[in-house]
Amino acid sequence: MIALTQLLIKYALLEPFGVQTALDDFGIALLILATMCIAAAGNIINDIYDVETDFINKPEKLIIGNQISEKTAYNLFIAFNLVGVGIGFYLSHVVGKSAFFSLFVIISALLYVYASYLKRILIIGNLIISVLVALSIIIVGMFELLPNITSLNQATHFTFFKIILDYALFAFAINLLREIAKDIEDIDGDYKAGMYTLPIAIGRERSKHILFVLSLIPLLAISFYIINSLYRNQIAVGYFLIFIIAPLFYSSIKIYMAKTKKDYHMISSLFKLVMLFGILSLLLYKYILLP
Repeated sequence: MIALTQLLIKYALLEPFGVQTALDDFGIALLILATMCIAAAGNIINDIYDVETDFINKPEKLIIGNQISEKTAYNLFIAFNLVGVGIGFYLSHVVGKSAFFSLFVIISALLYVYASYLKRILIIGNLIISVLVALSIIIVGMFELLPNITSLNQATHFTFFKIILDYALFAFAINLLREIAKDIEDIDGDYKAGMYTLPIAIGRERSKHILFVLSLIPLLAISFYIINSLYRNQIAVGYFLIFIIAPLFYSSIKIYMAKTKKDYHMISSLFKLVMLFGILSLLLYKYILLP
């Protein structure tokens, strides 16, 4: 999904409008590879620290200790990080912004700290991982647009960068909802592993009510966006109503009625589907910006 998002920003949002970008096809491929490697490393270290929780919550999906050893997992974690950060170092110098290299180091370090410590802290872990998801979108705008800003293209670049920021905010919001839903789903294993998630702190029912209220925010925000910005574009309006508003509305209903672990697993899957359809809406921008 990360790779798809970055590809669509490049080839569905920026390229069709002739926006002056800093990366060629090889460059964007390297940026995607770097992001994927660091994300993979983050997933590996998360699985290493989640062995005890996953043994209770999803024993059928337990990888560390079953399919590969912990030592092999640590080696893969180091290898993926080295590749991702190394490519980040190269790309930062290609676009003439050496300071951008620090982003890859910070993201890599945050993923480790998240897995080993932050995810155990009330709400903080949920916020951190959602910020990192948003960063995987923003980083494309930083590498593609910021190095090439001039007085002549400044307005255009800022317009497209704002669109990228809007998608990053959307990804942050939906991922945060999904993280809370997963915490409610995994409360039993998290409790035995000594985690301090929202449902452990205030209970499953109160967490459900908070999740329900939070789920209304992106629903209302996107509805407002449709009414104010897309009302003249029938294709875009139809897409957003059917593939984003409807699933979000259904998710809110399911949250309100949720009782079992299976319900919350379905809600988590719905949010992932909403995220996918949100990403695919990038394909509509030639209709939105050129009505």
